[in-house]
Amino acid sequence: MNKLITELQSIDNSYSADVKQKTEELISSLYKLFFSSKGMSEAEVIEEIEQCNLLLNNLFRLNGTNIKLDIDKFSSILWNVISKLKQDAEFIKDGDPSAHSMREIVSCFPGLFAIMVYRMANAISLIGAKVLPRLMTEFAHRETGIDINPEATIGVPFFIDHGTGVVIGQTSVIGNYVKIYQGVTIGALNLKNPEIKRHPTIEDNVTIYSGATILGGNTVVGNNSIIGGNVWLTKSVKPYSLVQNDASVTIKNINPL
Repeated sequence: MNKLITELQSIDNSYSADVKQKTEELISSLYKLFFSSKGMSEAEVIEEIEQCNLLLNNLFRLNGTNIKLDIDKFSSILWNVISKLKQDAEFIKDGDPSAHSMREIVSCFPGLFAIMVYRMANAISLIGAKVLPRLMTEFAHRETGIDINPEATIGVPFFIDHGTGVVIGQTSVIGNYVKIYQGVTIGALNLKNPEIKRHPTIEDNVTIYSGATILGGNTVVGNNSIIGGNVWLTKSVKPYSLVQNDASVTIKNINPL
């Protein structure tokens, strides 16, 4: 039994390393096209797209997925993802005074990295793949601490600030111009029925501050609302709501002198 377990672990580790390497290569190519395509020749862009397509089809093969994307369909998916990511990056630039340049945002911000992997994984899930998109977002989860299910629906633009500990569940629906901070959970109340919508709907222009937990498939956060830090929310709120935690903070002088 111990030998079998060791062999299975060896196979799993080898498989995971291969998937991780090819996922990293795919994301690297996405970064290159996203940030540098204007400075590349047409031939270089075509070559990079072909390389991305080859990587993705190799990942499909590794996962036993019976899908093969031709270059035209893949190119359409890729440019759609990049268009969304450019809007995400601009939203971050406009909303975060700590961001000095677009290069810094693209290279250093874990939120954008997690969103980038999610958007590619989501596009892949929409053409019928199941395991590979999850492997991709789990890779981003390990790298950033941000856990986004690839089947979640997320509008454009989207901003995750800081990000560590963010969880966005499978049937979550998030609108446009939504901004969330670290430690936010958009999760399920009902874990028994996978056929129903289990996760909340967050409408446009909502900000959710750190540590907030929003649960339930029937929970809708109305547009232009602000959800304060450490809020526990399991019911809907109307548009333009300010939801705050009522816990009081006491400050005492503990200086013995």
